Amino acid sequence: MTLNDGVFADWKHREEIAESMIPIIGKLHRERDVTVLVHSRSLVNKSVVSILKTHRFARQIAGAELSVTETLPFLQALTTLDLGPSQIDIGMLAATYRSDERGLSVAEFTAEAVAGATGPNKIDRREPRDVVLYGFGRIGRLLARLLIEKAGSGNGLRLRAIVVRKGAGQDIVKRASLLRRDSIHGQFQGTITIDEANSRIIANGNEIQMIYSDDPTQVDYTAYGIKDAILIDNTGRWRDREGLSNHLRPGIDKVVLTAPGKGDVPNVVHGVNHDMIKPDERIISCASCTTNAIVPPLKAMADEYGVLRGHVETVHSFTNDQNLLDNYHKSDRRGRSAPLNMVITETGAASAIVKALPDLKAKITGSSIRVPVPDVSIAILNLQLGREAERQEVLDYLRDVSLTSPLKRQIDFITAPDAVSSDFIGSRHASIVDAGATKVEGDNAILYLWYDNEFGYSCQVVRVVQYVSGAEYPTYPAPAV
Repeated sequence: MTLNDGVFADWKHREEIAESMIPIIGKLHRERDVTVLVHSRSLVNKSVVSILKTHRFARQIAGAELSVTETLPFLQALTTLDLGPSQIDIGMLAATYRSDERGLSVAEFTAEAVAGATGPNKIDRREPRDVVLYGFGRIGRLLARLLIEKAGSGNGLRLRAIVVRKGAGQDIVKRASLLRRDSIHGQFQGTITIDEANSRIIANGNEIQMIYSDDPTQVDYTAYGIKDAILIDNTGRWRDREGLSNHLRPGIDKVVLTAPGKGDVPNVVHGVNHDMIKPDERIISCASCTTNAIVPPLKAMADEYGVLRGHVETVHSFTNDQNLLDNYHKSDRRGRSAPLNMVITETGAASAIVKALPDLKAKITGSSIRVPVPDVSIAILNLQLGREAERQEVLDYLRDVSLTSPLKRQIDFITAPDAVSSDFIGSRHASIVDAGATKVEGDNAILYLWYDNEFGYSCQVVRVVQYVSGAEYPTYPAPAV
């Protein structure tokens, strides 16, 4: 056998192991509401190659590749336990087991690490929580994809309806087609059919009612069997409490806005301040995509080094708010052709930081440039720290934050020397630290933070909705505090 034959044989062996993992992962998800992760990346509904790629990507954040031969025993051990709804990271189980010196078996170690999700400690499976999407544009359609994907066992969030203004001719057919195919994010993973007679889209078995209305005060959601729902307004038409309160109709319990809230509307960045949401709060903002990209790494740096002041420059992909060709626009510069120009504009992210991090006394300024790419942006965060630091020290710290801290779902870390914006399309993290671009000199640190301003942000919105609905299950092993 040649050397190449040996490498190929190893690949085929790992493919076989990954194939054996798929039914275990699926059964845990469907029957017990258990989501299996590898370093915060879900393995649910993933292909053989996707599972192998997810394991290999661990080298970017953990410094070493992770093999399915290491994680399979932990996955098998989970099947022997009386598990309740939870998220279990078998990548972290394997990593922490490696450093454990007590001589425990894999089964013993796993049972101990996930004890909070087993036996008398486990939480009960909850009734599904209804969700309504108000608006069905770029963010609305990605939220629909995520909600359908996460329907899983049927005991989490359940997308029940989409509210839009009716378009002329074959409205539901065209909207279903836009859900099925996306020029940036690719094909919908599953099947979509249309019930035109009843104005419904059926996606992966989820019946979604299309409700036509241009006035939120005229909709009675209980007429569609919807109750106690969370409505996600992704139109941006209303941003203050008075306007958003119009959504609080029969059948709607809470309203979540996918834009920065005004006035006393709380701006929430999941992972940073979501646990400050009051149980009786009915109107919540998820701030902006840029705020979600900046705030988690800013908090991480402030916690470790202190931050005296800073400036953020966002290089942002163009959006539907801009014109394709030069034409009138109420805002300065945005009337100029988006695919042909870099466009200087404002960002509200700097001021939104104050709401998300009220204890941060540092003054953070900000500005933005829209550039001719359709998705993925980068925030350049220039900070004056409270103490001097070395570049490698900062990188090691941020790598660890992305791997083991409570912010690991928000912050990713990459060392690839030739990474470019399109590499981050579909990232589920709010922010990805580019290690190669990071600069540190004395008390000055400059972080380059990639973010999928569409999909990564949508993932953050869904996390907030899961939290306020009670469908955000604990993760094991618990992240370091």
